[in-house]
Amino acid sequence: MTAAPLISVLLPVYNAEPHVAAAVQSILRQDYGRIEVIAIDDGSTDRSLEILECCRRDDSRVSIISRENRGLVASLNEGLEVARGELVARMDADDFAYPWRLSRQAALFAARPELGFCGALVDTLLHGRIARGRLDPVFRLSLPVLSKFFTVFMHPTVVYNRKVIGEADLHYDGFYRHAEDFDLFRRLAERYPTALIPESLLVYRIHPGSVTSLHSKEMRRTHLRIVCENLESEGLTEDGATLRAIGDTVTSDTVARAAAFIRALEERIAALPDTTRPSFEAGALNLFYFLYQLVNDEERPALAHELLTLTGKWNAIRRREKYALRPGAWAPWLSQASMWAGKRADWVAYRLKSAPAASVLAPYRVEAA
Repeated sequence: MTAAPLISVLLPVYNAEPHVAAAVQSILRQDYGRIEVIAIDDGSTDRSLEILECCRRDDSRVSIISRENRGLVASLNEGLEVARGELVARMDADDFAYPWRLSRQAALFAARPELGFCGALVDTLLHGRIARGRLDPVFRLSLPVLSKFFTVFMHPTVVYNRKVIGEADLHYDGFYRHAEDFDLFRRLAERYPTALIPESLLVYRIHPGSVTSLHSKEMRRTHLRIVCENLESEGLTEDGATLRAIGDTVTSDTVARAAAFIRALEERIAALPDTTRPSFEAGALNLFYFLYQLVNDEERPALAHELLTLTGKWNAIRRREKYALRPGAWAPWLSQASMWAGKRADWVAYRLKSAPAASVLAPYRVEAA
């Protein structure tokens, strides 16, 4: 009988003292037996390394790399170099894997050995409450096409199949810092089959200290740079500078240029063959939403109003947002107040629909060493 493949779990760690013990234990308690945990301590200045050493003393499947701070990309590539597994899984030090995560993903590769990599849904943890993840219908479309417009998988859910992916292809590029996953997934999806498991396999923690929260502006700039490269390679634009400009600064000029970019992109996509057009249309709509969120985060309703008007996308946003942004051109203060009320309503709805984290994670909760 063939042994189950070894899964190497890459766990970059930087100042994750409050959460890292639970993250490691959630992997060690998997119902899949053949694992190794490679924890890369990236120069932490808190008790993260001490906690990792306690985990290693208790379980020989844990190994630790510890050195000065070099950043996430260097940590991931270092982990890939020493990983022995046929399958390589990602995990973040502030997330929590459900016990069946790795067995579900290993079963997918056993059933579909041609797959290069896969991802899964996540439940989100915010302010002590967990919201269940739901499958977006867009993922019924072409993942290779969608991967040109956005990061198709949550990074800590991904597993790579090294029997399929060439060694030269499986690396993170430091040029795309803070969007290195987007870059890698678009490259791999173009060359290797991929799939999304329509089930939440881990709890994704949202908090002010997360990489996403700390580096959101740089992440967005890099994200737009990658989209530009993809659209240029597809012959869908020759004006990538427009997206890079709004990624740098949000002004009336860059908003107007971005709106013109979206309209021109939609015209070119409309001429594509029926087999690929729906996926590109979905990707372009996602790009619009990305720009809309970027502009909205500036809290300048007049600019959001301008983007919606110039793109003709008022019907693409929620009714409540329409009412809030309509006066944005002549009464920004009223729009700001309305948007604040809308965010408050969203938070109340989130609390009503989500479960307390304690009730979901209680069977697997561990305390830091």
